Amino acid sequence: MLYYIVLITLLQHIVPVNFSEKVRLYDYIGEYFYSHIPSRKGLKKAISRGEVLINNQRAYSGDWIKANQVITLVDLEFNPPKPYPLKLEIIHEDDYLVIINKPAGISVSGNQFRTIQNTIVDQIKIESQPDALKWARPVHRLDNPTSGLLIIAKTASALMQLGLMFKEKTIQKTYEAIVVGEVNQSGVIDSAIENKNSITHYEPIKIVRSLQNEYLTQLRLSPQTGRTHQIRIHLSSMGHPIIGDQLYGVDGKVYKEKGLFLAAVGLSFTHPITKALIEYYLPTPHKFIALLEREQRRWKKYNHI
Repeated sequence: MLYYIVLITLLQHIVPVNFSEKVRLYDYIGEYFYSHIPSRKGLKKAISRGEVLINNQRAYSGDWIKANQVITLVDLEFNPPKPYPLKLEIIHEDDYLVIINKPAGISVSGNQFRTIQNTIVDQIKIESQPDALKWARPVHRLDNPTSGLLIIAKTASALMQLGLMFKEKTIQKTYEAIVVGEVNQSGVIDSAIENKNSITHYEPIKIVRSLQNEYLTQLRLSPQTGRTHQIRIHLSSMGHPIIGDQLYGVDGKVYKEKGLFLAAVGLSFTHPITKALIEYYLPTPHKFIALLEREQRRWKKYNHI
């Protein structure tokens, strides 16, 4: 059955011309639609609701994927999410997109009520652009415990173009983290995650002594790829897990009550519509500075320095 009504396209993926694997839609598309549908359960629901099209026809979970197919995620939701009352810090806003400073401890989207998606429904005004979304939508994801810069789209064209830019790696993201141990030189972690190429660049900013961990290091990080939990997995694999990481950290060294010490502090990209350079850098989060100062102070006091 062809769709003749006008639909808002949220994401689109073209199967590579040289694709030859035998795989069905349900097992193929999750990687490409992850920013909007992070779970397999959610993907299954989207397909069953008719929100996924192949070559403009309704798709089904068991459809075989073929080269050159155009797979599209469309917006069939008519009722906005119930607003969640949380005041957001807006860093940038124009007619097409918004950048916020996401607080730690809140998910970008999902089945919970307390999400960024539910929060922005009331707080971000949709402009009168021809392809304006019914409500603003996050373009990418940050882990629940990660704070920092998050891009939100107001129009379908901005959403599509920004999604493509993330895929083509033309949006530069910068993170800061505090890790266990001493990292005294810059480097690159090139280690596959779930059999997919994954690269993270890192450089030390500050190293302090610590009674509990001997050393703590503040790092600046630039992921070249965007795998799930990439920075957290990579740093843990090199023996320097992020402070507060209860998934990949070491028991007794995670400072559970303080949260995760990982923040997305930098964004740099060309605006998908106006073509202006968009570049923002947040200062180091206060809790990072406070932890480093406290650990250094305690170490000096214990060692009578």
